[in-house]
This record gives sequence, structure tokens and C-alpha cells, in this order.
Amino acid sequence: MNSHYTIALHILTMIAFHTSRSDQYLSSEKIAGSVNTNSVFIRRILGKLKKAQLVNVHRGGVEGGWKLARPADVITLLDVYTAVEKKPLFEMHYSLPNEKCPIGCSIQSSLKVYYGNAEAAMKDQLRENTIADLLKKTLNYTAEKRMKASGALLDQLGNEIG
Repeated sequence: MNSHYTIALHILTMIAFHTSRSDQYLSSEKIAGSVNTNSVFIRRILGKLKKAQLVNVHRGGVEGGWKLARPADVITLLDVYTAVEKKPLFEMHYSLPNEKCPIGCSIQSSLKVYYGNAEAAMKDQLRENTIADLLKKTLNYTAEKRMKASGALLDQLGNEIG
């Protein structure tokens, strides 16, 4: 799986955070700054998300940008996966295995069972979680990091004073 899915989740989580604090559209440039990548790449992924009706775009210069098309608590991680990933989770050989070999003639049939079960379990997990869940978890981790950083700073100041 490539990173497009992870980037799409980052994008939607950032839009959800931004629009929960303001009713304005979020620019692809601001999103690109958070992801630390090119805004053209961000717009390509946003195009897939728009096609899947997960985001809306407003073209309007300074006020232009992106918003969620639905509330964050109804967009599942599976919705995003389906919008961005078009290939199966696991792919078979690029060239057909040797049909005369006792392993080569049946390995793909055997693997399809395992791969199908693994992909179904993954999709079940993604179906149970939303962008709102991801935003909440992300903000909790951010708060923890900031508390640890401020605690370390206080320790450092205490050592310098004492």
C-alpha cells in the first residue's frame, strides 16, 4: 500500500480540526504545510476525495479551499480507503508461477484465502472508526506531547536554578 491513504487521512483530519474551529474553507497550501509536501500532490489526493464525495471545494481565491462534505463522525476510515486505494491490499505475482510446479500451480489459490481474510478483517476495523475518532486520538497525543515537553522544560529550569 502506498502513502496516499495515510496522506488522505491526514488531510481529512486536518480539515475536520480546522472547520470545527472556523467555518472557512481550508486551502491546499495550508494542508500541504501540515503534511510537509507539495500542494499539487495534496490537490491530487483531494480530487480523489472529492470524487468519493468526502470533501467539497470552493474556488474563490483567498477564500477558496476545502471542507468536509459530511460530518467527521460519519466519514469512516474505510470510506477514505475505498476512495484512495484502488488496488487490493495484497497483490499476486506479476508473472504467473510455473503451472508444472506443485507449489506454483496452486500458490495463488491458497494465498487468496489468507489475503481475503486479512483484507476483510482490516476493512472491518476501518469501518468501525471515523475521522472524528482519528481527530480525537490525534489531539490527545498532541496534548500528551506538549505536557511532556513542558514537564521536561520545568525539570531543566529546576536543575538550572537548584
